[in-house]
Amino acid sequence: MIGLLSVISEPPFHSIGFVRIYGITMAMGIAAATFIAHRRYSRTHNGSTAILDMFLPTVISGIIGARLYHLFTGYDWDSQGIAGIIKLRNGGLSIWGAVAVGALAVFIQARIKKISFLELGDAIIPGLLVAQAIGRVGNYFNQELYGRELHAPWALRVDEYYRPLGLENVATYHPTFLYEALWCLILAAVVVFCEKKVSGWSRGQTLALYISLYCAGRTIFEWLRIDTATELFGVRFNLLLSAVLCCAGTAWFIYLMISQHKVRIRSNTQ
Repeated sequence: MIGLLSVISEPPFHSIGFVRIYGITMAMGIAAATFIAHRRYSRTHNGSTAILDMFLPTVISGIIGARLYHLFTGYDWDSQGIAGIIKLRNGGLSIWGAVAVGALAVFIQARIKKISFLELGDAIIPGLLVAQAIGRVGNYFNQELYGRELHAPWALRVDEYYRPLGLENVATYHPTFLYEALWCLILAAVVVFCEKKVSGWSRGQTLALYISLYCAGRTIFEWLRIDTATELFGVRFNLLLSAVLCCAGTAWFIYLMISQHKVRIRSNTQ
């Protein structure tokens, strides 16, 4: 029994018929994010269907953004070439591109509808985190997003075909996809808890906290990862981006806290 639990085994299959598990998890993540965001936003905005109205343009924009970002930061042009650009079955969707372009789509639609982008963002965040966690399960079935060599009970066994060049004889690695999935679920619980229990929680704070804490975790996960990626000054670009966004999100969160504190002081003195 101990031997069976010594490592996380490689996935027994990667598709059901012609449908890749990766695609199924992406669809499940999108559905979960939409359901949670709609419930949260409609509950505080008189049954508004704004989230459902924005669903299709936002999802399409997010997928396009996810692919474009990957093409410029992690795509292997030498081995996959031009023909591989539209092949999404094996992965190649970056959360950075999905969130950035998806957020831009939400922002544009919010301006058109004349509703608050920050309130929409706050409503979306817990669902987005759940979706990210579900999506990382797809990375497991694709045998991607693992980290450095690891020999521990929670190490991930990777088939030789998917191992990096030069590490063909190394069987087990850090399951960074699992680390990130668990981190996302923890953050979803944290932001919901803060919204309910922290007095004076202001508009935009959920969004700021997401940027700060998700990027803090992502900085560590990027440091562990060994897959091919664009580098800047010898450091993974996504690691640098995570660190910068973590600092920016933290600064924004602190600013919102201070601003809200000042508002409460003024209201108490009037």
